[in-house]
Amino acid sequence: MQNNFENKDKSIKQDKVPEMKPTNKKMTILNFLLILVILIGLLIYMIQVDGINNIIEVLTKVDYKWVLGGLICLLLHWICEAINLHIPIKKMYPKQPITNSIKVSMIGLLFNNITPFASGGQPMQAYELTKTGKKVSDSLSAMAIKFIITQSALVLSTLIVIFFEFNFFKNLMQDYLWIAIVGFIINIVAIIVVILAGIKKGLITTITTPIVKLLGKIHILKHPTDILEKLDKSIDNFGEQFKFMKAEKKMVLQMFFVATIQSLAYYSITYMVYRAFGNYGITFWQIIPTQAFLLLIMTFIPTPGSGLGAEGGFYLLFNSIFKEGTIHMSILFWRIYTFYLPILVGLFFLIPTTKRIKEKKRE
Repeated sequence: MQNNFENKDKSIKQDKVPEMKPTNKKMTILNFLLILVILIGLLIYMIQVDGINNIIEVLTKVDYKWVLGGLICLLLHWICEAINLHIPIKKMYPKQPITNSIKVSMIGLLFNNITPFASGGQPMQAYELTKTGKKVSDSLSAMAIKFIITQSALVLSTLIVIFFEFNFFKNLMQDYLWIAIVGFIINIVAIIVVILAGIKKGLITTITTPIVKLLGKIHILKHPTDILEKLDKSIDNFGEQFKFMKAEKKMVLQMFFVATIQSLAYYSITYMVYRAFGNYGITFWQIIPTQAFLLLIMTFIPTPGSGLGAEGGFYLLFNSIFKEGTIHMSILFWRIYTFYLPILVGLFFLIPTTKRIKEKKRE
C-alpha cells in the first residue's frame, strides 16, 4: 500500500531536512539536579512527618504481589507506547524494526520526564529517528498522529468511566469538581480544534488570523506575519496527517485500541499502589477519573516531570481514601513507577549502538 505522504509536492520532498540537535546538556544536568532535590526533599518530609519507625512498619506490611502488579502495568504502558509509535513509522518505513521503536519510545519518555511541560520528548525522538535514515518531517508526523489518537482515547475512556462513577467522583472531588469539569472540557475542545485544523483549514485560519493580528497590534505577539506563516504550514501538515489517517482506518483503530490499553495500564499503577498498602473498598474504576484529573493537573506544572505538583496533587486527591500513615509512602512508590523508573530505564536506552538502519521511505 502506498503511503499518502507521497502525494506531497516533489519539491517539498527534496528540501533539505534541518539537522536536529540534542537537548542542551547544561539544562539537562540542571533538570536532573532538580529531580534529585525533589526526591531528597520528599524523603526528608516523609521522615519528619511519619518517622523512621512508622515508615519501616509500613514497608514490612506492604503486599508485594501488588507491587509486582504495578511493575507489570508499567511495562504494559511502555509496550503500548512503543507500539503506537511503531505502527505509523512502520507504514512509512517498512523495514523499521520494533527494537528501534522501543528505544526511541523510551528515550522520549526519559526526556518528557526531565524537561518542563514534557517538551523534550518529541524533539529527541525525531533526532533519534534521523540516525536511522528517517526524515524529520515524517518522524514528527508519526508522533503527531500518535498524539492525536492517544489523547482521543484517553479522554473518551475517562469520560465513559466518569459517566458510570460520577457520584463517587463528585463526592471525592468536592471543591475541585468545577476544575475537573473545566479541565476535561479544555481537553475535548483541544482535540476538536486539532481535528478541525486537519479537515477545515479555512475555518481555523478565519478564526486565528484576526486574533494573531490583533495580538500583534497590541504588542503581545512579536512578528505576527511570521507566526501566521508558521501556523499556515502547521495546518497544512495536520491536513496531510488527517488524509493519511483517513486512508488508513485500520491503522487508526489499531492505535486507538492500543492507546486505550495504555491509558488503563497507567491508571492501574495507582490502583496497585492503593492495594499494596492494605487499602480496599475503592474499585479500580473509581480510581480512573481521579487519576485522570491528576494527570490533567500535571500537564500544567512547569517543572521536570511535574515535580512537587504531582506529589501535592496525589496527596490532595487520594489522601482521604488511603489508610492513615500510608499516603506518603504511596506517593513515593507511585512516583518511582511513573517518574523515576522511566528516567533510569530511559538512560539505559541512550547508550550508543553500533548498528544503524538506513532505509528509504516506501515508494
